[in-house]
Amino acid sequence: MQDLWDRHLRYRSHHVDVPLDHHDANSPSLSIFAREIVDTRKNEQALPWLVYFQGGPGMESPRPNGASGWLKRALNDYRVLLLDQRGTGLSSPVNHQTLAHLTPAEQADYLSHFRADSIVKDAECLREALGIKQWAILGQSFGGFCALTYLSFFPQSLSRAFVTGGIPPIEGHADRVYQKTYQRVEDKNQQFFAQFPDAQARCHEIAQYLQNNAVMLPNGQPFTAEQFQTIGLNLGRGHAGLPLYYLLERAFIEVNGERVLSYPFLDAMQAEQGYLTNPFYAILHESIYCQQQASQWAAHRVRDQFPQFHYQPDQPFRFTGEMVYPWMFDQLATLKPLREAAMLLAEKTDWPALYDLEVLKHNTVPLACATYVDDMFVEFDYSRQTLAKIANSQAWMTNEYEHNGIGVDGEHILDRLIEIGDSLAAIQGQ
Repeated sequence: MQDLWDRHLRYRSHHVDVPLDHHDANSPSLSIFAREIVDTRKNEQALPWLVYFQGGPGMESPRPNGASGWLKRALNDYRVLLLDQRGTGLSSPVNHQTLAHLTPAEQADYLSHFRADSIVKDAECLREALGIKQWAILGQSFGGFCALTYLSFFPQSLSRAFVTGGIPPIEGHADRVYQKTYQRVEDKNQQFFAQFPDAQARCHEIAQYLQNNAVMLPNGQPFTAEQFQTIGLNLGRGHAGLPLYYLLERAFIEVNGERVLSYPFLDAMQAEQGYLTNPFYAILHESIYCQQQASQWAAHRVRDQFPQFHYQPDQPFRFTGEMVYPWMFDQLATLKPLREAAMLLAEKTDWPALYDLEVLKHNTVPLACATYVDDMFVEFDYSRQTLAKIANSQAWMTNEYEHNGIGVDGEHILDRLIEIGDSLAAIQGQ
C-alpha cells in the first residue's frame, strides 16, 4: 500500500543540452537529465534546491520509490534534484553500444570529457536554465569528489555543500590512493575470514575449480579466479559479510556424482559484475585521481607491493576491492570492445585540474561532511588531510557506518549534516 506521505510528492523531469567539451564552441552536444522531487504540502516556490550527486563514476542517480532515508529528510527543507551525471541514466548514456561507431582514439577523446569538471559545468548549465541563483549540493562517494570540484570553480552558485564518504585526496598520484586502499581491503579480508573461518577453505575450493576448469557465466563469458576475487567489493559495505558468506555456501552442487559450481552461484557472480552494464566505471575510475599525470594502471602496478592479492593455492585467499585491472578488458564481455581506448586513457598525461587549492583555502560555503573511519573506498587519513586545507568545513568522523552509510541510515546522517551546515552558516552570520 502506498504511504500517504508519498502521495504528496510531485516528480518533474528536466532536460538541458550541454556541449561535450565546455571549452569548445563547436563541440557536439549532450542531453542532461535531472528529476525534481518536491513535497506539494510545502510552499514550493519558497523552498531552496538541493542537488544530489551520485557515487561512481558512471552511476545514474537513484530512482526512488517514494520518500525514505536521506531523501525523506531532504524533502523537509528542499526541492530535491536527482542529477543523472553525463554518460549515465538518461543523460546521453555511455556504454559499449553507444561508443561502437568510434575508433579507439575517438572513444578515448570522447570519454576524457566525462569527469567531475565536466559534470559540475553541466550542473551549472542546468542551474542557469532553471533560473536558480544558488542551490545546495549533496555528494555521496564520487559525488563528494564532484562537490569539491564544484566548490573549487563555482562556489558562488552554492549555499551549502554536504558530503558523505567522499572527501578525496586533492593532490598526489593515484598510486598513493591504492597503497592505502590495499591496506584497507586487507583489513576487511581479515575481519571477514575471522568471522567466517570456514569461508577460507571454500574460497580456495572455488578459485582452484576455476583454475582447473573452463567455467562460463550465464551470458557465455568465461569466469576466472581473478573475477571471483573482485566480489570483495562488497566487504566495504555495511552488513555485507553475512550475505557474502551465504553466497559462498551455495557455490557447489553435485551433478551425476561430480561437484560443480551451481547455476545460482554463477548467476550471482554475473550480477556482481557491474562493469558489464556500466563499462564507464571501469574505464574512468582511476582518472578521477589524475591531474596533469597518467594513472598507468595504478591499482595493477601497486598490487605487486601487496603480493597476498595475487592468488596462490598455497597462500591464504584474498578478495580484492574497488580496483580496476587491465585484464578486465581482456576477459569481461562488454569491456573487450573498449580495451584500446582504456589503454590510451591510462597513459593520458594532460588531465586538467579538478580542484583549486587556493579557492578551497578561502572557502566560504558551509561544507559539512560525514567521513567514515573504516572506509574501504575513500581513505580516512587522506580525507582528514584534505579537510585541513578547506576553510569553513567541519566533519563528523565516525566508525558507526561503512562507505554506504547514506543507504543504511541516510535520514539520520543527512539530518546531522544539515545541523552542522547551519552551525557553520551561523558562525559566518549567514
